[in-house]
Amino acid sequence: MSKVLVAFFSATGVTAKVAIELAKAENADLFEIKAAKPYTKEDLDYTVKTSRCNVEMADESCRPEIDGKVLNMDEYDTIFVGYPVWWGREPSIIDTFLDSYDLSAKKIIPFCTSAASPVGQGVEHIRKVVADKAEVVDGKRLGAEGTEEEVKLWTELLGL
Repeated sequence: MSKVLVAFFSATGVTAKVAIELAKAENADLFEIKAAKPYTKEDLDYTVKTSRCNVEMADESCRPEIDGKVLNMDEYDTIFVGYPVWWGREPSIIDTFLDSYDLSAKKIIPFCTSAASPVGQGVEHIRKVVADKAEVVDGKRLGAEGTEEEVKLWTELLGL
């Protein structure tokens, strides 16, 4: 039986709500990806060119430091990676998370929360970050509500 992890970054709490529903639906462990220096409201103000989120997203090599670590990553076969969509893809802190572990032979399943942005560009970028180390499946955009029923339907389609 494979062990499943739901790892997520949530700047405002929306992605956290969906990640919790997903972890319940999959009977998975839950890990919140937290920035070592927490994001403030000002950091997240995308209308200010010099805000932290704009600076980080402008540099693809940016890897914001994470507070905490999954200590038993080798036990997981499947890792759901959740995030809000920033600039059409995953926030840079997700790349930090992915770069922090040996993901060999693991299945990565991205999911994002957004009112309208698709998951596609984030999935392609995640594939680039993990290179050939892991299988990255197409993933899904889930609405802010991310109901348990919606999550269960999706995971049933994945065949997990």
